[in-house]
Amino acid sequence: MSENLHLKRELSFFDLVILGIVGAIGTGVLFSTAGMTAIAGPGSLLSWLLGGIFYLFIGFTYIELSATYPEAGGPSRYVLYTHGWFTNLINSFADLIWYLFIAPIEAFAIVYGLTIFYPSLVTAKGFPTFLGAGLAVLLLLIMLPFNYFGTRVFGKSTLALGLVKLVFYLAVAFGLAAVVFHAVNFTIYGGVAPFGAAGIFAATPLAMFAFGGIRVLPDYAEESKNYKKLPLAIVIVVIGQLLIYLLFDFVFVSGIDWSRLGITPGNWAGVSGISGNPFITMSHSYNAPFLFILTLIVGVIGPFVVGYIYVGGGSRIMYAMSRTQIMPQIAKFLHKKFIIPYWAILIMVLVGAFLAFLAAPLPNIYTLIEDAVVAGYLGFSVNPVALVVTRRQGQTKWRVPGGSILAVLGFASAALIVFWSGWITVYYSVLILLAAVIIFGILVPLGRGTWKRDLKHFPNSLWYIFYIAFLLVMTYIGSDGALNILSFYDATAVTVAVSLVVFFPLGVLSGLKTKLDVPEYRADVETSTAGAK
Repeated sequence: MSENLHLKRELSFFDLVILGIVGAIGTGVLFSTAGMTAIAGPGSLLSWLLGGIFYLFIGFTYIELSATYPEAGGPSRYVLYTHGWFTNLINSFADLIWYLFIAPIEAFAIVYGLTIFYPSLVTAKGFPTFLGAGLAVLLLLIMLPFNYFGTRVFGKSTLALGLVKLVFYLAVAFGLAAVVFHAVNFTIYGGVAPFGAAGIFAATPLAMFAFGGIRVLPDYAEESKNYKKLPLAIVIVVIGQLLIYLLFDFVFVSGIDWSRLGITPGNWAGVSGISGNPFITMSHSYNAPFLFILTLIVGVIGPFVVGYIYVGGGSRIMYAMSRTQIMPQIAKFLHKKFIIPYWAILIMVLVGAFLAFLAAPLPNIYTLIEDAVVAGYLGFSVNPVALVVTRRQGQTKWRVPGGSILAVLGFASAALIVFWSGWITVYYSVLILLAAVIIFGILVPLGRGTWKRDLKHFPNSLWYIFYIAFLLVMTYIGSDGALNILSFYDATAVTVAVSLVVFFPLGVLSGLKTKLDVPEYRADVETSTAGAK
């Protein structure tokens, strides 16, 4: 047990910046770039830009809230203080689902990158074989030591590997541009936006999934040497990610050699048929051995670093949920020597490994793993509302100029990302989230006799429950849903309008007038943050 232990402040400002940037640049830029280009053509550049702007709006809410509540797994606790237990239950599980599924995705990204040498790792339909799933499990287990030996080791290893990773990524980008550069790809095959604005918007969710770095920073706020520098770190991370993504997208589009890749010139949708890791496949097809080696290294080290970072970030979410008595108290135990939530880390790795293993005998699990991460954007949605309520409660420690307007824009951004993700993706996410809420929000509280406390603020969560249901319905009746009642543009407009006119005000009005006092955990958090700069 570790009742008298508290997380140690080991991460410097530079550690946080590198952590945020390299914690995002992985599967997204390697695989999403091709997927986005298939949907939007060269307009994928605009999708990346739009995704960066949206994510910056959301990031500003983290800036203000993390400065007010610099806690481990903070994004899964902010709404506890503004809307109570039940809203926090839904929000924290939405966040946890994101983290649980990211590490297996990154492990599978490495597996798919290696299929150029070992085709037996995946089936003809593109699902992992038992061998591929076994390799993914092994990779997840290797991620454990990077998180286990303390925050200092985690920070220094991430800093070193992160800098190496960035050098290799830039080398691949500039190397591809030097080997193959077809500027005409931006002009003669339908122009910059061959599929119009709809294609650009539809590709944006794929970009948003790659902008995950900033959500890790508030999770480590309690272990930051100076959490007051988190706002600057968050802004730098978003801008840094965006610049790298734009560079990779530009060299990818201009680097498409249609004949060598066996794609009909101008058939942008055919780009999605590039097997394995698109950058590895392209460099191999262009007979550029040195570039091929570089892309192979990037295809392994990039997703691996992202994977183990998200294992760490997810363990802090689980640690926060344990503080709030949503998860078992064992997830709050700290290692006596390394001062890390070791049980939470073990659970993150083992659950990820179990999901990866199931992907071979149950191929639908692989699809589920990819789709379920949209739950993280359902979790995002409460933070802009929590920001405004926190201000009304008089608790805000540091205000972002124009924060209320940015909160509105952030709420709209999160709503659109969920909606643009499509019916099946949102359906899977809501289904998993519903199961978690029923088990941990109803059945478990009934069993331990805490249901009165947990359901005390249930009315404060109704806006959030109906908001999630509204987004689910919109994806069902929209142009990419099952019914296709509304056009893409009409459904997008309705989603934004109703979210901002109905649910955002309801969320603010549903907030508690005063900050929820959580006495059994107040001392724990305040002690661990005491003496922070």
